[in-house]
Amino acid sequence: MTTLDCTETVVRRSLALTLAAGAVDKVTALLGALRNRREFYHLGQMSDIELADIGLRRGDLYVAGENPLIIDPTGRLGQIAEGRISENLVRLND
Repeated sequence: MTTLDCTETVVRRSLALTLAAGAVDKVTALLGALRNRREFYHLGQMSDIELADIGLRRGDLYVAGENPLIIDPTGRLGQIAEGRISENLVRLND
């Protein structure tokens, strides 16, 4: 076996490990998104007052829920809530 053969074997194994790790990462992200989407649906059962307590409005749930099922809606909800908090702080400072 030559050095070139050994190098080729190492490269193939590295590529296989990289592809496997990428697949595991994708599956983990998908499972996390599905778990968070299940929790997201529980927000729909909250009253408008409860949603307001966490910086959300009912319409925000519709906006965040428009993404495909495999996309985690909680990230979008966080952006919406942070934007609303920023707007309120600006109004308070004016």
